Amino acid sequence: MTADFHRHLRDQRERADHALARLRAALRLAGLVLPSLGPDHQSSLTGVVLIELGAVRPDIAEQLADLIARGVGNADF
Repeated sequence: MTADFHRHLRDQRERADHALARLRAALRLAGLVLPSLGPDHQSSLTGVVLIELGAVRPDIAEQLADLIARGVGNADF
């Protein structure tokens, strides 16, 4: 791997860490926890760092859907 790729990957990881922290904080404000939320470790092979949302119980998925729908102004979808 080249130095440019390592810099790119470092920048991607920093951006993902920031996004992950923001998402955790926003979910916490709504009283939601996604236990599997974290970085996708396989993504470093491609140079695109992803965030793994993971598995959740159905009641948490429904609460998350409600939260998103309210945020976009469409609570009755």
